[in-house]
Amino acid sequence: MTTDQICTLSLLAVVVVLFIWGRWRVDAVAMLALMAAVFLGLVTPQDAFAGFGHPAVITVAAVLALSSALARSGVVDLIAAWIERFAATRLTQLVALSTLGGAMSGFMNNVGALALLMPVALSMAKRTGYSASLVLMPLSFATILGGLVTLIGTPPNVLIADYHRRITGHGFELFDFAWTGVPMAVLGILFLTLVGWRLIPSSGQNRAEGDAPFDIDGYLTELIVPEAAKIVGKTIDEIAEEMETPPQFDGIVRGRNRVIRRLHVAKLEVGDVLLVHGDTEAIEELVAKGFKMVAAKDLPGEDGESPIDTDALAIVEAVVTPRSWLEGRTPALVTLRARYGINLLAIARSGAPVRSRLRDVQFRAGDVLLLQGARDQITETVRTLGCLPLAERKLSLEPRRALVPVLLFAAAIVATVTNILPAAVALTAAVVALVFVKGLSMREVYDAIDWQVIVLLAAMIPVGGALETTGAANVIAGAIAAAAWSADPHIILAIVLILTMTLSDIMNNAATAVVMAPVSVGLAAAIGVNPDPMLMAVAVGASCAFLTPIGHQNNLLVMGPGGYKFGDYWRMGLPLEIMLVALGVVIIPWVWPFT
Repeated sequence: MTTDQICTLSLLAVVVVLFIWGRWRVDAVAMLALMAAVFLGLVTPQDAFAGFGHPAVITVAAVLALSSALARSGVVDLIAAWIERFAATRLTQLVALSTLGGAMSGFMNNVGALALLMPVALSMAKRTGYSASLVLMPLSFATILGGLVTLIGTPPNVLIADYHRRITGHGFELFDFAWTGVPMAVLGILFLTLVGWRLIPSSGQNRAEGDAPFDIDGYLTELIVPEAAKIVGKTIDEIAEEMETPPQFDGIVRGRNRVIRRLHVAKLEVGDVLLVHGDTEAIEELVAKGFKMVAAKDLPGEDGESPIDTDALAIVEAVVTPRSWLEGRTPALVTLRARYGINLLAIARSGAPVRSRLRDVQFRAGDVLLLQGARDQITETVRTLGCLPLAERKLSLEPRRALVPVLLFAAAIVATVTNILPAAVALTAAVVALVFVKGLSMREVYDAIDWQVIVLLAAMIPVGGALETTGAANVIAGAIAAAAWSADPHIILAIVLILTMTLSDIMNNAATAVVMAPVSVGLAAAIGVNPDPMLMAVAVGASCAFLTPIGHQNNLLVMGPGGYKFGDYWRMGLPLEIMLVALGVVIIPWVWPFT
């Protein structure tokens, strides 16, 4: 091997180890790899940032923005509401949700599709009394499978199509992936809905059985300030200073629905309702100081109603997404109350509440947070934090607002299918049109784009190119071909599928596609076959991450709400991947022959 090949393979090995290690963000690892490739002379300085203008990167960004517009339109909410109304049994609900999730993921970001349907799935599980864990993992897998169907369904498909265009002069078209993607998605969804959910461990079912991970009543105590109490006129800080172990003060409600924002400096008045949570000793000490403890529903108010109006405070559960800026930070560092006026009541991880001191716990992707704040602001605050609310949204469908994104997205699809415009141009034009017709604001466009994915793609594309230009990809391909000896091309195809799936289970699927694309082409050249089936195997394998929660964002998102452990995924994911490999070995060469 040459020096450049040794450097490229060594760099690739380090990158894979760092991806698996998971302590550093994937986009940071990708940028580190890009800079190392430049300093080692594997990528020229002129080409270092070419990935940021790459058509595949632009296409992914446009799809993310359009997915947000479709989600905001309310069309999906209406379909989901119809499903919840007419799907009466667990099986029909699972079939309907998985089918809808798979269909949506073919044309929009699969993380967005899951985000829209997960609250519906949780609501159905609570209403019908079965465990949410029985539906969330199948729903996650179904939305991943749906991405196999079209060019824009998942970033690996976009990357493989562009790589195919670069080496052959023509790329895979929008629906070329459907010939293999549809049968595999259909088989996968049938397995998930008929057999797969039965393989979910009973421990996970028990953790999520019909309930959220929190007993909300156990986290909050309401205290009223009675007449003639000595605490009238004092501030929260003054009361806390007099206590040995003060509780967590969450809010003051005054006059039925007025939330006092300056919590620690406001002087208490007769009739104020103080919301706190803490241990029994702390609550008893507050009662001894003059507060009166009483359930919120029993608190006297105007017209005999509760002084806490439904318009005042709200408690929501939200899951920390992989793109949330909370990840890796502690509540003490974030200061949610001071910055956003909301209270963190509890954190659940893998379906169980975290019992250690909250202020020192580092947020992780997949954590479920119990948050409290002003009802009219908390939804927007949750979105600002980069979290996903687990409560269903109220439908606010406006026909014009709903129709415009659908029509523009359909126009972009038609322009792509008929080759009037490349996918990147057509989809970007649809985004620009949406902005000018006020279907999306520029802020919403920027918020919708997952910049971690964009930076990862833009940095890894030149690094993947170094595999090809230095000949390192051919070295890997030659080693695989030599190990496989004179095996049938179908066996080589199975090896590519399995290797790609394995890498995708432990590192980002887009990075897997970038690495495996040149290797698969080199392998095709080594055994003298058409590269098309090998590239299609990489596209399929990179999107099939079902063994771990870290292989795909969707798997991580359902981990907390579903109460799953790390080792729960392979129980349903392993037989699914075996089935997909078996079907892929047959159907891929039938659609894309070896010769």
